[in-house]
Amino acid sequence: MVFLRLLTILRVFARYRLDQLLPANIPFAARVLLLLFKLYPQPKLSRGERLRRACEDLGPIFVKFGQLLSTRPDLVPDDIVSELNHLQDNVAPFSNDEFQRIVEQSLGANVTDVFASYDSAPLASASVAQVHTATLKDGRDVVIKVIRPGIEKVIAQDIELLLRVARWVENNTLDGKRLHPVEIVEDYRTTIFDELDLQREAANGSQLRRNFLNSPLLYVPEVYWDYTRHNVLVMERIYGIPVTDMPALNAQNTNLKKLAERGVEIFFTQVFDHNFFHADMHPGNIFVSTQNPQLPQYIAVDMAIVGSLTREDQYYLARNLLAMFRRDYRQVAELHVKSGWVPGYVRVEELEAAIRTVCEPIFEKPLKEISFANVLLSLFRTARRFEMEVQPQLVLLQKTLLNIEGLGRQLYPDLDLWATAHPYLERWLKNRFHPKNLWRELKRTAPDWMEKFPQVPDLVFNSLQQLPQMSQRLDLLTRELTERKAHKHHHGRRKLIALVAFGSAAYFLYRDTQGSAVLRDWLFTDLSPATIALIAIGLLAIWFRK
Repeated sequence: MVFLRLLTILRVFARYRLDQLLPANIPFAARVLLLLFKLYPQPKLSRGERLRRACEDLGPIFVKFGQLLSTRPDLVPDDIVSELNHLQDNVAPFSNDEFQRIVEQSLGANVTDVFASYDSAPLASASVAQVHTATLKDGRDVVIKVIRPGIEKVIAQDIELLLRVARWVENNTLDGKRLHPVEIVEDYRTTIFDELDLQREAANGSQLRRNFLNSPLLYVPEVYWDYTRHNVLVMERIYGIPVTDMPALNAQNTNLKKLAERGVEIFFTQVFDHNFFHADMHPGNIFVSTQNPQLPQYIAVDMAIVGSLTREDQYYLARNLLAMFRRDYRQVAELHVKSGWVPGYVRVEELEAAIRTVCEPIFEKPLKEISFANVLLSLFRTARRFEMEVQPQLVLLQKTLLNIEGLGRQLYPDLDLWATAHPYLERWLKNRFHPKNLWRELKRTAPDWMEKFPQVPDLVFNSLQQLPQMSQRLDLLTRELTERKAHKHHHGRRKLIALVAFGSAAYFLYRDTQGSAVLRDWLFTDLSPATIALIAIGLLAIWFRK
């Protein structure tokens, strides 16, 4: 099945002649393979349309890749970006009859019995799900989200193909083991199959809504749990402007600088304050409220993919970023070693110099003059040099950072990302060790300590009882090691004396036999000097093995 899927991918690539989008300096073997693509006629479509349609034909994993590319106008030409933007919510829909059948089967009732009104035309059609609008019996406007039928099979085939490629890369390339491609694909498999469970998305949305309840930064729509199942999600309908609709944002006189700064603030708040971040922030999932254009508020939908970090990763990430903002490259290098991201034998001075070379050119520039793609490429070279291991738990965070940069470029290219983030991280680290927060953390862990505290006296008593036995074992071990050392020393001296005696005897015996042909013939009859030497070596080897 995986082989058939690979053939399908190659056939789609050939049908849309995507070989024409590849650079000229690809390997020779790949160029030979691509000669077969020329058997297909040239499609009468622009290159952007060809890439978009290929992604749509190949399914959700490729659609999501196209969505990521659409947020990077610094890397992708404008004509391709404009086409890939249609992947956000304009993927070809499946039939309304099929949609209605899934809803009625999951809810156990007819659509007309559950909803006062229902729109048969889809509001949005994305890679994994399709959305229709409706109105509840009490008059609340809602949207109904349904997972595409049969999508699990396609995803499973693509993931299996990716796993085979990842295993090959891990076993046959120099960087394979360091980059953990199999672990990353396994992590992505978990993520994308979680996206197919709409109850999980609903739970994520409820948590995110609770985190930003009454916040001027971000609004998250309400989930209606009575109508939510594993493949059907009903939630509050929102009304806002798509974040990439610049004419509409300008028409309402939106403060784009404030909007871009708030986007950065939302990201850092989610990652460091809440440790629960929206990890699929492509433009199709982000809207802007129309209520207060001068203090614009974001609206987030599609919470299928969220991420979180361990407390250790949070701490090291914050300190690394802050040290970079301060240009303290020595601390960045030391933190990489302390966190275990690079091997302990790496010289900190060399790593510091390499990081300085990568980071120094990017500071004190507006976002439009900074190419994070080039920075990431340079960091990759640095990682390769110092055997820095890819952190799979940070992959979602890296993806979210790419999306944030893409949005920032579109909204306000002059945004100074560093000036916006630096004060936030300073404040976060200061608050992390504030007595109030330490007291709050102590109260949070106090029940666990209280549960374990009654066991402490027994543990202490048992440890004290074992001290004499441990002392005796230590004395016995020390005495045994001392005796072994003395015996080894004595045995070595005995061997040395024996070797000297043997050599002396052999010498004097040979010297004395020079004058006695009878004795010499009796001792060395028919034996060559080489044979005699081998016998002597053998005798010595037997002696030294004892």
